[in-house]
Amino acid sequence: MTETRLIETIHSRLRRLGIAQGNGVIAGIGDDCAIFRQRGAASDLIFTTDMMHEGVHFTWDADPRDVGHKALTRSLSDCAAMGARPLFCLLALAFPGESTQWVNGFYNGFTALARKHKVILAGGDLANTANISCDVMVCGEVPRGQALLRSKARPGDAICVSGPLGRAALALDTRSRYLPNAKLAFGELLRRMGVKCAMDLSDGLSLDLARLCIASNCAADLDDVPIAKGATLQHALHGGEDYELLFTLPPKIAAPKGARVIGRIVKGPSGRVNFHGQPLPPQGWDHFRPQ
Repeated sequence: MTETRLIETIHSRLRRLGIAQGNGVIAGIGDDCAIFRQRGAASDLIFTTDMMHEGVHFTWDADPRDVGHKALTRSLSDCAAMGARPLFCLLALAFPGESTQWVNGFYNGFTALARKHKVILAGGDLANTANISCDVMVCGEVPRGQALLRSKARPGDAICVSGPLGRAALALDTRSRYLPNAKLAFGELLRRMGVKCAMDLSDGLSLDLARLCIASNCAADLDDVPIAKGATLQHALHGGEDYELLFTLPPKIAAPKGARVIGRIVKGPSGRVNFHGQPLPPQGWDHFRPQ
């Protein structure tokens, strides 16, 4: 069982039960954020949530300020992928009761980033557990009907990324420090340009591009991958947690400054990705696939 298949199984069950959409929810499972629309409102609200767990996403000896920064970055990056502006967040944090110093460091990193992006910490939950876990929910807003969606890629579109890939995987291999940042301003720029399709690269290009193609019922041909300094092609193709934006451009829209065109959306089997004419297996991070 892969994460993608498990999500689709859950989504199919919700559709059968009639609780996948409605009550203002116009887009739910299957994109970076859910979209909520109030009648007559000029903007749609977007909601996302992301968990982090000790031993999976970070280790106890990591700088807690970095862990707090990363915890919020993950959800802010989902906002960026929708072309949205974040408004407020909720934070649920579980930790051993004696780790007060660690928790203070975590909140220092978290609130510094929240202040930078003017995101209000509106509440959450605290619990006492043996291992540290957190869950960050973010609400943002986007002009009505203008959210960027994974399902909007079309054959003939250029495939682009917002920057070099592989930094996070390189840092993991070399045990060096790397602090990702959400591309919020870039996501809003894409929306203003008229881009319709985007997602963030949290699990690796090979896997995330396949997911985008499945959502858009198309295939992709890759011919180039921008590699971060010191990283390898494997890092760039399959390494997760870069939090760059992956997006597609219709033929009449030029790539913005800093972005790189890496291929084309084509007709073909849903989710198929070729790299230099050869099948590219989706080998990025999947929680439910043996690593």
